[in-house]
Amino acid sequence: QLQLVESGGGLVQPGGSLRLSCAASGFTLDYYAIGWFRQAPGKEREGVSCISSRGGTTNYADFVKGRFTISRDNAKNTVYLQMSSLKPEDTAVYYCAAATVQSMCRMFLRGGMNYWGKGTLVTVSS
Repeated sequence: QLQLVESGGGLVQPGGSLRLSCAASGFTLDYYAIGWFRQAPGKEREGVSCISSRGGTTNYADFVKGRFTISRDNAKNTVYLQMSSLKPEDTAVYYCAAATVQSMCRMFLRGGMNYWGKGTLVTVSS
């Protein structure tokens, strides 16, 4: 069964850090661009970051630039999202998704992503 599983979410104070992981089972991530998306209550799901299949290209939404870092370890079949300087407005369910077409990920086109995880909740609050 092809699955993406996110982990690492939780409650963190403003200014704190978290590292999210996205692990694949049933398939290898080597050939997929991986994106992180998030959805806050009452809002649409939005793109956060994307990394190309080899890891050579990354891109970020403006609202996380300089605070979040995406990386991947294909040997571990896992992609990471290091989040720092977290703000209350970062509170959301974070999803990872895999795309065979790199541009779908780079442009944060939800409809172009082939596989989705079920998400992990990040709450930023004092």
